[in-house]
Amino acid sequence: MTEDPYIVALRMLSMRELSEAQIRQRLTRRGHEAEQIDAAVARLKADRSLDDARVAGAIARTETGLRKRGRLRVKRSLEAAGISPSIAQRAIEETFQDIDGDALLAAALDKRLRGRATIADDREFQRLYRYLAGQGFESDRILALLRSRRARRPNHEGHEEHEEQD
Repeated sequence: MTEDPYIVALRMLSMRELSEAQIRQRLTRRGHEAEQIDAAVARLKADRSLDDARVAGAIARTETGLRKRGRLRVKRSLEAAGISPSIAQRAIEETFQDIDGDALLAAALDKRLRGRATIADDREFQRLYRYLAGQGFESDRILALLRSRRARRPNHEGHEEHEEQD
């Protein structure tokens, strides 16, 4: 006889927070019947072992705090975990109300630059732009930050100037 899906799910949840969709997917992969999965999920919700709002908050905090990712990337991570759009939006709003978005973006850039203060050239500028956009930051904020970090070079009259990039 196969093991009780409730017990299997509890074991999964003891290792890490998982969403309802993730639990359902993993139990299905292990060959449990839909009715058994429904019963196990209902029981897990009743005893609060399974809580998508808690999972969404944990994912959002990890994405911003440890991985230095922006709002759009956090949203994609929550969607990938099978979190409903309303719960995901609430978690994003709660997480970002205490975060300075510009400071988070600067931290992500600093992490990528590994201690350097300026961006060397156009190629690095473009590579950093793609990286930061992929991390879920808004393009206008990325451009403003990257332009402020671009290496200045003297022009033909001896004044410093920025290279323009669009």
